[in-house]
Amino acid sequence: MQGAFLWSLVATDVGSGWTEAVPLLAREQSLVCEGLAILRRQFPVPIRGIDTDNDSAFINEALQDYCREERLEFTRSRAYQKNDQAWIEQKNGSVVRRFVGYHRLSGLVAGQCLAQLYRMIRLYINYFQPSFKLLSKTREGAKVKKRYHEPATPCDRLLAHAAVAAEAKEALRRELASLDPLEILHQIREGQAALAALSSGDPGHGPGRESLEAFLAKLPGLWRR
Repeated sequence: MQGAFLWSLVATDVGSGWTEAVPLLAREQSLVCEGLAILRRQFPVPIRGIDTDNDSAFINEALQDYCREERLEFTRSRAYQKNDQAWIEQKNGSVVRRFVGYHRLSGLVAGQCLAQLYRMIRLYINYFQPSFKLLSKTREGAKVKKRYHEPATPCDRLLAHAAVAAEAKEALRRELASLDPLEILHQIREGQAALAALSSGDPGHGPGRESLEAFLAKLPGLWRR
């Protein structure tokens, strides 16, 4: 793909389904390491290791050195086995493409807008969006029978997990109590509308000119937060 445009770095915890995403202004090794550092700070539990696909953005000395310095176990999927990354591919569809769409975005302003949108998305999907988790899978002849746990949010799964520290659980409860899902959805829609206007170059495709300018005026402060 030619041209400079934004990329999304997405990470998910297989056990709980907790998902984080940040935009990258370019597909560059040092930016991937910086993005991973941001993702690690946003995860509510310590990260012991990462598992990636075989993309050159991950299979390089910069990321290996980063993992060695941070004492992270680094593993990668098998060559030509795309299903090894099924968990993250699922989130690329249900989170990134569902909320952001398929438009190519470029530029610092679009990057700030996307960062703010991901900030709201992470709160919604991790605290308020239940999902199924596979319990077992058995084959009966040509049919595959699947059983699932009761639907739960990633936050619920972390609170129920015995290995999660009490301090981390208390932090999750405090943040959950401070959130308003309706306000989060409103801010998600506001960010989506601004991205639509930026990608089309026409404010008529998104919010009105005044509301678009008001939203963009807030981005420097939101970006720093």
